[in-house]
Amino acid sequence: MNLIPFPAGRVACDGHALLSIDDALGVALSQVAPLGGVEGVRLLRARGRVAARDVAAPVAMPFFANAAMDGFAVRAGDLAGALPVTLPIAGTVSAGMTRVPALAPGTVLKIFTGAALPAGADAVVAVEGARHDAASATFLQPARPGENVRPAGAEQPQGALLLRRGTPVAPHHIGLLAANGIGRVEVVERPRVAVFSTGDELVARGRRHGQIFDSNRPALLALAQAHGADVADLGVIRDDPAALGAAIAAAAGRFHLLLTSGAVSMGERDFLRAALTAAGGQIAAWRVAVKPGKPVMFGRVGQAAITGAPGNPLSAYVCFQLFVAAQIARLAGRRPAPFAARRAVAGFAWNGKAARTEIFPARVTGHDAAGLPVVERCGGGCSGTLFHMAAADGLGVIPRGSAPFAPGAPLAWHPLAERDAP
Repeated sequence: MNLIPFPAGRVACDGHALLSIDDALGVALSQVAPLGGVEGVRLLRARGRVAARDVAAPVAMPFFANAAMDGFAVRAGDLAGALPVTLPIAGTVSAGMTRVPALAPGTVLKIFTGAALPAGADAVVAVEGARHDAASATFLQPARPGENVRPAGAEQPQGALLLRRGTPVAPHHIGLLAANGIGRVEVVERPRVAVFSTGDELVARGRRHGQIFDSNRPALLALAQAHGADVADLGVIRDDPAALGAAIAAAAGRFHLLLTSGAVSMGERDFLRAALTAAGGQIAAWRVAVKPGKPVMFGRVGQAAITGAPGNPLSAYVCFQLFVAAQIARLAGRRPAPFAARRAVAGFAWNGKAARTEIFPARVTGHDAAGLPVVERCGGGCSGTLFHMAAADGLGVIPRGSAPFAPGAPLAWHPLAERDAP
């Protein structure tokens, strides 16, 4: 898919054949397709949504010739003779005036930026270009026709393309459409994503000994929502194959993507794959050569894609960044953004053996002579907590097969702000 700059192909690891990250992303994206539904939304609710239609300018802009700065509306011919010349101020034209007086020969009108150019005027002399009092203005220099005037239609022709189909609506699009009097825009329907966790040990509140608070589901819900999905919280499903299968079957017809965490590895109580099959679904791929996050699963059930993230919180987080963000983008009609496309340099030495691509929380500690960020690892690589993400500025990447390196070695780098809030 060329979205991740890491080696492709099957990877032999621990006696098993694992998918490379790039191949796994290809599988993940093959489970989803751009949605065909269209809805109209108010302009202020369109940010981040994908335009479903081209939007053309209904009229040319500016709507009328207007002053480019504060000054005096004049007839250039009145300033073409001997200078200086003093002319009476016949009135004032302000922005927003709908009844603009015409300019009589031999007079000037005080005018403010954005005000409509009076009939009879063909130039605006900047306020600092004349000496004036309340009654008259004295001009020392001639004026050129068109000086300090924005002609009608000069900035944008009628029919000009304001927003192209397939473009995520950004704040500058919203401003441009609003300037054209457009208050609603047609956008691609929002992907419906359901999120649930699995595990008898998980609780939302009222924890007892042996239980833990469910952190994956809130984090994944927040990430999916930040990426533009219409999210649904399906809670925690207990470690029971029938309950898990029933939850999958019930959700399959309501959502475009099911996002789960836990129960996807090889333990005796990892029921997700069996439950998916029992619910009529199919597994497209399982296990990826990434650390953390190896036991990620991709498949479909009914009309929905399903991505099973590992249960460890950092593993689930990395899985979302690598695969689910791209799936949501494709559903929404956006081009999936590359992961870790930035360059950085290591601020640490690494003496490991990269049988799998390693992704780790990292913080920026400075910049090298070339201006590249110098990143340090946060924590010791524990996948069971998001604690080290609190100190991180992004995710660093050590591709599989990397040799040991010293500080200053090149690294792939993924700033968090580029993915958590697109």
